[in-house]
Amino acid sequence: MSSERRSGVGVSSGRASGPVVLVAEPLGEPPAGPPPTDPAAEAARIGPAAEAVARRLEERAASASGDAKAVLETTAAMAADPALRSQAENLVTTESLPAARAVHQAAAGFISALEAAGGYMAERARDVRDVRDRLVSELLGVPEPGVPALAGPSVLVARDLAPADTAGLDPAKVLALVTEEGGPTSHTAILARSLGIPAVVACRGVLDLGASALLVDGDTGEVRVSDGAVRAANVGGRATWNGVGALRDGHRVKVLGNVGSPADAVAAAAGGAEGVGLFRTEFCFLSASTEPSVEDQREAYGAVLAPFGGKPVVVRTLDAGADKPLAFLEPDPEPNPALGVRGLRVAFDRPEVLERQLEAIALAATDTGADVSVMAPMVATAAEAAWFVERARAAGIRRAGVMIEIPAAALVAREVLAVVDFVSLGTNDLAQYLFAADRQVGAVAALNDPWQPALLRLVELVGDEATAAGKPLGVCGEAAADPLLACVLTGLGATSLSMNHTALAAVGAKLAATSFDLCQLAARGALAAADPASAKLAARAPH
Repeated sequence: MSSERRSGVGVSSGRASGPVVLVAEPLGEPPAGPPPTDPAAEAARIGPAAEAVARRLEERAASASGDAKAVLETTAAMAADPALRSQAENLVTTESLPAARAVHQAAAGFISALEAAGGYMAERARDVRDVRDRLVSELLGVPEPGVPALAGPSVLVARDLAPADTAGLDPAKVLALVTEEGGPTSHTAILARSLGIPAVVACRGVLDLGASALLVDGDTGEVRVSDGAVRAANVGGRATWNGVGALRDGHRVKVLGNVGSPADAVAAAAGGAEGVGLFRTEFCFLSASTEPSVEDQREAYGAVLAPFGGKPVVVRTLDAGADKPLAFLEPDPEPNPALGVRGLRVAFDRPEVLERQLEAIALAATDTGADVSVMAPMVATAAEAAWFVERARAAGIRRAGVMIEIPAAALVAREVLAVVDFVSLGTNDLAQYLFAADRQVGAVAALNDPWQPALLRLVELVGDEATAAGKPLGVCGEAAADPLLACVLTGLGATSLSMNHTALAAVGAKLAATSFDLCQLAARGALAAADPASAKLAARAPH
């Protein structure tokens, strides 16, 4: 590889070049001494520092909107959380640590627990680090880490970006984003696409370039030293869409939202979603010390279903275990939770938990008038699929399907489709299990690129079987949020695509500008490619 270029994973289309602005890295571990002369007074500094950090984040949230507002509000709430504060105060008073060191040490426990859980919970560890570093900076009286004020159009380069770093970025000033770490499903990728900013993640060694200016190609993932001239081309920008998921030749592909809370549902409806392709129900369980009652679940689900009265909503049943451990289920310790008792597997030993959830979903559907289907996560065999469908029918739910996120389920798609009403591809986990590559580990992020031909060929297998069976095939993984990949997935047989609300317009507009024969042509080209970069180029040719 040339000393003046690096390669990563392109996660947001477009090419841009310009001067580099480095995102300040957080301070290192604060010193453990000298011990404070007045531990009580030192501990008392932590509360005001946390309040100051939370207040600044809240002020930024007040002037933001959409995803940026939600991210900033969440980070502010984490900064104000009394759990971290009280643990840090206790370390000051019992171990005579300076306040900054106590905060750093207290946060380490939370971070370790989240990283051990893996998956979605591991992503939250990045948020805790962000809050920790802001608190440490406040206590030491130095500037907070993160994105500095930009004097002009710039290429932002960072080891990684916290959600609060990317929230509220001005696309008029940020030409492109490049990070050493991160992966295709990271918040950086999602926000960059929503803003129309070219982005490359997992670009190892980019910080070592020491470049004053870079050219960034969000399609190929290539980053190289440039002359510093400001240029931008093929940037997606804000797309306009009429709200109907259809190709220009009339071929229908539903464009749906992925939601996990009432706020998500409101945002998806406002963004024009034709319904919901993935309703994650975990929000109702994650903070519960005991199983929520049927009535509590009914009310919680109803709040999410309400904006979609008369529209299709696919509800995923509890995806507990692995990255989402639930105390009331009393899970046994596992050496590798991602390969253990998670998703539908939890219900095999505790079917009553699933049955109560299905009852609550059916009641919420009646309350709101939403056209509800249910699907089970982490299904590996046709027998498991049939077991789930039987219980959904008993609860009075008319349509039941399963997620295809384990390669084994894709390989027996014909048998699975024989016993369900539909299937939905969870491309994030499907890629993770297909390549034996944790999607939270930057070193293997390239394997989780949804343009990997091996993944596309597995999708083709499921698409062919769904078409032959005459049953719907949805895609609810992050792959569906890439407008060009959405065309490929349509060509492979997808009948619906669901995504974060920020991607709805771009995907809807892209589909409306193409035809089914062009989607099939793009799919054939991508399938024949030897690597993700070649797959993207082949898919782009017909468009």
